[in-house]
Amino acid sequence: MQCPNLQKSLGWCQGTPELPGMKRRLYYISKGYIVKWPTLPRDAQGRITSAVYEGDFVLAADAKWKYIDVLPDKSQLTSEAQGEVPSQTQLNKLTAVHPAVGAEASAAAAYINNNDNVYIVEDMKGNYRVVGCDKWESKSTVAQDLGQGPTGTTSTTITVEATDECPAPFYRGTIETEDGDIDASETT
Repeated sequence: MQCPNLQKSLGWCQGTPELPGMKRRLYYISKGYIVKWPTLPRDAQGRITSAVYEGDFVLAADAKWKYIDVLPDKSQLTSEAQGEVPSQTQLNKLTAVHPAVGAEASAAAAYINNNDNVYIVEDMKGNYRVVGCDKWESKSTVAQDLGQGPTGTTSTTITVEATDECPAPFYRGTIETEDGDIDASETT
């Protein structure tokens, strides 16, 4: 059977900056509060044709995305292939470093450690990327460091591993936060 070719050229204009890293604030929510997921477009064979979600996350009544302020210089989002052909998937890995270790950070750590969460991260170009999907569980672990001596630093480090069909899909819908809605379609 001959399948339609989905391959496309991947150009890059020399001199175009690709800004590394992520911005200072990320958003998270328990999957239990997501009533409906946006979808990735697919062809007739079920193959993803775009890495951009279509539609919005629909949340349960009164549910809102919560935020975590992070240190961008110490936080990172990566993706790598896992598994074997024809069932390869992506393992999206998020490391988010929050500078505090107080009661609020410890309470968030206890919640995050024992929950299947979804995260939305904004890159330096203003694109929002999703870590976590509706098909597989996300594993979040949290570590705290109270620092050492007078020159040490404190931190709450959240490490996430989330399997997905593509590297951290882009999201261009609405993010309903406790501080108001964010229109993720307005990328810079």
